[in-house]
Formats: sequence, structure tokens, C-alpha cells
Amino acid sequence: MSSTPPKQCLVVLDVEGVLTPEIWIALAESLEIDSLKRTTKDEPDYQLLMNGRLDILHEHNVGIEDIQEVISFLSPLEGSKDFLHKLQAEFPVILLSDTFEDFIGPLMEQLDNPTLLCHKLNLSDDGSILDFQPRVQDQKKQAVTSFQELNYKVIAAGDSYNDLSMIDAADRGFLFRAPDNVRSERPDLLALDAYDDLYKLILESAEKFRIEPDS
Repeated sequence: MSSTPPKQCLVVLDVEGVLTPEIWIALAESLEIDSLKRTTKDEPDYQLLMNGRLDILHEHNVGIEDIQEVISFLSPLEGSKDFLHKLQAEFPVILLSDTFEDFIGPLMEQLDNPTLLCHKLNLSDDGSILDFQPRVQDQKKQAVTSFQELNYKVIAAGDSYNDLSMIDAADRGFLFRAPDNVRSERPDLLALDAYDDLYKLILESAEKFRIEPDS
């Protein structure tokens, strides 16, 4: 009996911009607050980005119910649900996001409630957003390395600065629908724009892991 476990692959995906619209851009457009349009595609420092967002929300007296209302009218990106279901038929799939469980639920329900690891807001009794606490620092990378410690080969895809450490830590990683500034800073990463292309490369990567010896 072999002491080496069989090779297994696990796929991790970012959420906003990959499977769903950018929530903060939708919020900015709905509430007519242009300063909320800045996202992780623009700002590498997530803590700095969220501190700025919270300041803007407080300035405009925007609470959790306002955000939830905007999200209730959003739908996943076209083709994302079929893509996700195809992946889930082949691999364990975990969504890793810097969004918040306090408002992402309606979009996850439309994707048939995939497994999502994200953050949580600190809310007051009246629904004001007091603060947020990251689950851990650099949680996407930490999740990938933890899965690898469980002897999974991890394949990752994301679109923003906050996905790069996750992609770099993975055994194979891709940019998906990333903006030009992220692509230009990371020309070493293969950048894709179509779900069919990403699905194909994930399958090819998994097959290589299956047949190649571990280094």
C-alpha cells in the first residue's frame, strides 16, 4: 500500500470582477458617490482602501441596509454560473474574497451558494458600519497555503492587486479579466478574458499535476 496520497486539485477564485459585478462600483453609481468607485483594481493596499471607503460611507450616512438594497438588484456576470457549475463538477471550488458576508448573500444565492470565505463588518444596532476586521492578514494567500498543507494542488484565478499573493502562492495561477494596469505590472502571468478559456486551462493544469512527479 502506497504511503503517498493521490494528487487532488482544488480551485480558488476571486468573486467581484470574476463571477459578479464590482459591488462598490455598483454602489457608487446607484448612490451617485464617485469616490466609491476606487477598487482593488486601483489600490494595492486593501486596508487603506477599506479605511477610505468607511470614511466615505460615514460622510454620506450610508448604512448596511443601503448597501443591501443596491446588491438586491445585481446579478452574477453572464456565463459565470455555468462556468462555476462546470468547475464544481470536476474539483472542489472555494471562493476567496475580500467582500463581506453581511451583504454578499443575494449574489451567492444566485450562484447556488458556493463555498465563500470572506470578511465580516462590525455593525451598530441601527445598521451603521462601525469598522471591519480582516479574518487574517492576507487571507487569500493564507487560505491557499493551508490547502497546500492539506496536500492539494491549488489553481487560482483573480483580477486585482489583492489576488496577486493568492495567485503567486498557488501551484498554478491566472489573471482573469484583469485591468491593463494589473496586466502590465505582471506580464509573467497569463491573462484570460473568457470563461471557456479559463476552464480549459484549469483542466489542463490539473492533468499536468496528475501525471507529473512532484519536485
